[in-house]
Amino acid sequence: MSLKKIAEMTGVSVSTVSRVLNNRDYNCASEEVKDRIWAAAEKIQYVPNESARNLKKGNKANGGTPARSLAIILERFESLDDDPFFRELYRSVEQEAFSRGCMISGVQVLDARRGNTEALKSRGNLADGYIILGRSSPQTLSHLKAIGKNIVSISRNPTHFEIDEIICDGRSAAERAIEYLISKGYRRIGYIGDCSYEDRYVGYCDTLIRNGLPMDYANIIPSDQTAKGGCAAMKKLLEQKTADAVFCANDATAIGALQGWREYRADKQYARKTAPLPALISIDDIRAAAEVTPSLTTVHVPHEDMGKTAVKVLLDRIEKGHTENIRVEFPSRLVIRESC
Repeated sequence: MSLKKIAEMTGVSVSTVSRVLNNRDYNCASEEVKDRIWAAAEKIQYVPNESARNLKKGNKANGGTPARSLAIILERFESLDDDPFFRELYRSVEQEAFSRGCMISGVQVLDARRGNTEALKSRGNLADGYIILGRSSPQTLSHLKAIGKNIVSISRNPTHFEIDEIICDGRSAAERAIEYLISKGYRRIGYIGDCSYEDRYVGYCDTLIRNGLPMDYANIIPSDQTAKGGCAAMKKLLEQKTADAVFCANDATAIGALQGWREYRADKQYARKTAPLPALISIDDIRAAAEVTPSLTTVHVPHEDMGKTAVKVLLDRIEKGHTENIRVEFPSRLVIRESC
């Protein structure tokens, strides 16, 4: 019995496993326990009902609505573990798919620019629908559209209605963050993040220009938007001593920036222990943003609702409930904490 196996793997009761997997609103278990249960279910490829089990085995479902196989596509990162935001986003997609009797057939890294499309060449590997997590290149979108029309993306960078998409506009989120820093009196605002075709970077630049503030390119540090990249970038900004506030493109980068600040102050070679932390703000509002010290002021992206909506839109597309490409846009909101 799969539930029993998951219970053994996680050290909790079978009833707790069942409640977590079958009731999204179950709040008696801690978030850490829930994560362990979902990770174990993912590891053994647990599927929720008879239709999905038949699909996994290659059998036809017996009666009712046939189970659907959904695949997850990544391009910007090699793994869900590279960015906690995408891991949390994936969890909301997984839970919604699970509740609707669908099977997640896998997470595939796909980048048509590098010719990395082998996983989708075989007809047997094709899913009923695809959910793209994060921004995707025109080449990859073109490749996916050539395979099938059932695609939805979840992103902070909207396309021109090329596919169904669930978005929280990164440009407006960045504008909200920078306007808040300006309202607090900061004028020398740095940026750490992707600078190529990135709406958050555009929002940062536009807001500075609109408020008559200078664009100091020494304060703009391109990074891969990981904690490691944020750590290195913050040390560089601190060395320059030219920024009194820093906007990070995502929370993972900001958490890395905090670590960079700690390492910089602890470097006894330069006796930097008095180096103040610039005001720090970011985007996403992942769980860790409230747990670090100081806790992160960030712009909340409603990834749980975005993940659920993506599954609903994709299933509607598969069932031919709509034929034109649609966009569902969620608002962002500022969450003020200790970091600025």
